[in-house]
Amino acid sequence: MSIVVVGSVAFDTVITPYGRVDEALGGAATYFAVAASYFCPVKVVAVVGDDFGAEHEAVLLTRGVDTSGIERVPGRTFRWGGEYSRNLNERKTLFTELNVFETFAPVLPAEFRNTPYVFLANIAPQLQQSVLEQVEKPELVALDTMNYWIEGSLDALKTTLRQVDILIINDEEARELSGAYNLVEAAEAIRVLGPASVIIKRGEHGATAFLKYGVFTVPGFPLRQLADPTGAGDTFAGGFMGHLASTGDHSMEGLRRAIVAGSVLASFCVESFSLDGIQGLGSEQIASRYGEFQALTRFDDI
Repeated sequence: MSIVVVGSVAFDTVITPYGRVDEALGGAATYFAVAASYFCPVKVVAVVGDDFGAEHEAVLLTRGVDTSGIERVPGRTFRWGGEYSRNLNERKTLFTELNVFETFAPVLPAEFRNTPYVFLANIAPQLQQSVLEQVEKPELVALDTMNYWIEGSLDALKTTLRQVDILIINDEEARELSGAYNLVEAAEAIRVLGPASVIIKRGEHGATAFLKYGVFTVPGFPLRQLADPTGAGDTFAGGFMGHLASTGDHSMEGLRRAIVAGSVLASFCVESFSLDGIQGLGSEQIASRYGEFQALTRFDDI
């Protein structure tokens, strides 16, 4: 089955202790789409300016991503700049230039509206709601959000969450949304708002999923080489949703496998800058690292 993702396409300037890139292709929808494309067909709805060239679109087209939902308008594409500390868990935003993204009003092409899997990337909850009003009986909807919307658009976010199956956020966001510090309590409070499943990303410590059928934790993959964590969360979501869409298995075991698939793609992402770590992967590389994830937590009975 296929996925439609609605979110940002951007140019990122990133500084880490391990290097720097300027105006590299990024954005939540971009990372998500590339990661998900390893498992299933992906359609993107986004907006770009007239500085988004054929070479940028080729990154998506090479992965078989349907870009016909990307709107092109006069002006400059969304730009973001950030600098990470040595441990890569802390960053400061250097600049945010919304540009054409400031007036983004997502419109799904007619042929996108019956797509069974929908991912609402980090955009205003009012826009996420407008997308849900355009899709026709999706099989599964997942959503990402951030502190900015939790603090400034909480009522709209809660309205949208009532129509969502899965929420994917980080630990800080989960605590702020729920008002609880303990992540078990936080997930329980969030599930009352609507999502049957809450997946909490924990950076280098992996992810914990609070599912209808129980709790599942996957560790962060121990990497010798780290470069850039930008887009790792969106890559995780892409791998997770892509695997789910490819199998259609929403059981506890199916969700567990999808979470590991997302973690596999995210681990490749942080090894390089921008999209370099997740472009051109082979199925053998993905399968091999999946096996390494299994080995990390395999143990015998007492």
